Amino acid sequence: MTQSRCHQNPAEYRIRVKGLLDKKWNNWFKEMTITHEAEDTILIGPVVDQAALHGLLVRIRDLNLILISLERIEPKGGKK
Repeated sequence: MTQSRCHQNPAEYRIRVKGLLDKKWNNWFKEMTITHEAEDTILIGPVVDQAALHGLLVRIRDLNLILISLERIEPKGGKK
């Protein structure tokens, strides 16, 4: 199976998890920015490839967090 090039390039992602994750977890989430909306934590930042995205999801699982949503953010002005 041939993979699409758009999934091999770095992309910005927005991940929402249930609960308020303290900013002390910044080291676990490297380049992600941690913010809060209502009772949820939002992680936004670059992800270099699909393997790194899976690594982030493993960290979320390891922290026993509930994943609410995962969104790839398209660059302003459309797709790269």
